[in-house]
Amino acid sequence: MKSLFLKIFLSFWLVVALLVVMAILITVAMRPTRQISAMEAQQSKILSEAVSIYQAGGVDRLHEFLRRVRDSQHLRTVLFRDGESLLGHSVPPWFVEVAKGQRRTTDTFLGRLNPHFQMLRVSMTGPDGHTYMLVTELPPGQSALFGPNGVPGLGIFIAVLTSGLVCYFLAQFLTSPVTRLRRATQKLASGDLSARVGGRYSPNGDELSQLVRDFDLMAEQIEKLVNAQSRLLKDISHELRSPLARLSVALELARQRTGPEGQSILDRISLESNRMNELIGSLTTIARLESGAGSLRKQPVQLEDLVQEIARDAAFEAQARNTQVECEILDELPVMGDRALLRSAIENVVRNATRYTREGTAVQIRAEKIKSGNVEDAFIQVSDSGPGVSEGELDKIFKPFYRIDDARERSTGGVGLGLAITEQAIRLHGGSVRASNLAEGGLLVEMHIPLQPREALREQRAPVAASGNS
Repeated sequence: MKSLFLKIFLSFWLVVALLVVMAILITVAMRPTRQISAMEAQQSKILSEAVSIYQAGGVDRLHEFLRRVRDSQHLRTVLFRDGESLLGHSVPPWFVEVAKGQRRTTDTFLGRLNPHFQMLRVSMTGPDGHTYMLVTELPPGQSALFGPNGVPGLGIFIAVLTSGLVCYFLAQFLTSPVTRLRRATQKLASGDLSARVGGRYSPNGDELSQLVRDFDLMAEQIEKLVNAQSRLLKDISHELRSPLARLSVALELARQRTGPEGQSILDRISLESNRMNELIGSLTTIARLESGAGSLRKQPVQLEDLVQEIARDAAFEAQARNTQVECEILDELPVMGDRALLRSAIENVVRNATRYTREGTAVQIRAEKIKSGNVEDAFIQVSDSGPGVSEGELDKIFKPFYRIDDARERSTGGVGLGLAITEQAIRLHGGSVRASNLAEGGLLVEMHIPLQPREALREQRAPVAASGNS
């Protein structure tokens, strides 16, 4: 039972129901009925008469007397002398058990709880010195506990049902803040930084109210920090663009005025300037992705065409390292997404693979459609024959500015933003990405991107076509 609501509801209901039933049982068991009270008052009188009749007329007169008592008062009685029945062997066994003290009588607490045999007994010492005991069984249906004057069955049912309703609303009241907190946490984890639990807060509220208030304060602070970081990256990127543009102009002027002996230095300056420009572009992309899914410009995209286009570009560039790029497309992969971001996400993985695969080997790209339950995903695999990544760093390679030890050199490892852009872009499209090492060596990166049903794609394309015709 994983639900906190069910745990609280069933626990409270069980406890309250047990308390209600026990309270009713104890109350009824401790309250003598009018019949028992009357019988207790008559026991001694009936016993005295029975002993006198037995001593005067014997067993036959005693049988006749007890028969009159049964017919007139509907009481079944047996007289015992020194523990032996005076009625012979026809006495039911429970009368004998009561006479010997093996069964509790109705004037005791436990005896009242027996719904089948409600018994009373009284004893005296006769004139002849023997001990006489009269055992009486109450009429059927008139027991102290479960008869008409006993436990009200309908009352117990109503009490248990009422307690269940009370416990249900109490459990709902106690768990509703937790449910709202969970929904807000899920939204926050999915990238919606504006998620709040909401509701009214009391300065002296309970622990749950304080937890909800603290969560909203935490979410607000996180949103401020992330927005501040995003603004900082945007501002830095914007401020660096202008000096880089001026640097490019100055570089071209320097090329015209410098002889051949200075060209190598200018080439190095140009290379570093281009890398700085790429870094600024990556920072801008990261800032855009961190602002959430609202920054996406979604449109219908045929992912299989995009993958083939990326593979062709990567194969052309890979020729410089004597490597190849092989692409296998098995299905049509229609998605709704930001084409530029999807291209950047897949291209970063492919470029990373072509950078690290061994010379003379090929980077394998495979794209197909897979189905999980009622959901269809585009499944893209990119594998290389490079050195791979240590198991402890497989998850870290998708973090911004993280580069493994073998890639610390800028000439080979980049700046550590490519795979971070891939992870965030895929996540904002509702998908996931993971990396693993191949048994034969090399790195395998798998990307899942939810496919868009064809009906939805047609609905998306229709307004575009209509606006174009107008």
